[in-house]
Formats: sequence, structure tokens, C-alpha cells
Amino acid sequence: MKNDPLVRAAVDARLRAYAPYSRFQVGAAVETVDGLIFAGCNVENAAYPEGTCAEAGAIAAMALAGGRRIRRVVVCGGGDAPCTPCGGCRQKIREFGVADTRVTMVSPQGETMVERTLADLLPDSFGPGNLS
Repeated sequence: MKNDPLVRAAVDARLRAYAPYSRFQVGAAVETVDGLIFAGCNVENAAYPEGTCAEAGAIAAMALAGGRRIRRVVVCGGGDAPCTPCGGCRQKIREFGVADTRVTMVSPQGETMVERTLADLLPDSFGPGNLS
């Protein structure tokens, strides 16, 4: 999976993270249903916890470009454990994804650590369809 452009985008984004407080760098990338890739990194703030997550940055870049549907997500953190999206980011992914949207957590080298569907990460989710 290391040669997958979505994985490469997440790994590269992690290297640009601004994490002077936690020192925990995270990169994420989303792929839209039409194959476009958008990346983001975590950005911390001295007024902790007012920073932003990598997934939120990638989703914001996608929305700015007009993207409205996520096909896949890759998250790259540091360390030996997979870096799963926080609860807020799971909900952000849900806004633009569906139950079977794949979310893959990779190592800093781009090796797959865990892969789940959004339904696995956020069962019985509340989404746009619940408001109709």
C-alpha cells in the first residue's frame, strides 16, 4: 500500500504537521469519489486544545475545492499503535462519507496497520440523512 498515492499524501502531510506541544505529528488524506486527493496535517495552538486535526484539514481542503463525497481516508501517525481518527473527525468523515467508506491507519513508513469501515469506527452514526 506504500505506493498508493493516498497513502503517500498522508505520510508526506505528517511530515509538515505543526505539533510543538504534543510532538505527535499526524497526516491525513482523503480521496473523493472522482479520484481527487486532499491532504491535511494536525496544527496545534498555544491555546491548547484549540488546534485542528489532520483529518479536519484534509476535509476542509476537499470542501474548498468543491468535493462533497469521500471514498477513502488514510491517517498516518507516529509510534507503534495505529492513529485512529478522534470522535469529532469520525463525525466529520461521516458528513461526507458512507457506512462502507474505508479508513486506513498507516505507519510513518506507509505500512497498513489497521483498516476499518466508517461503520466500524462510528456505528449507528448520525448523518445528513437523519435531518431529512
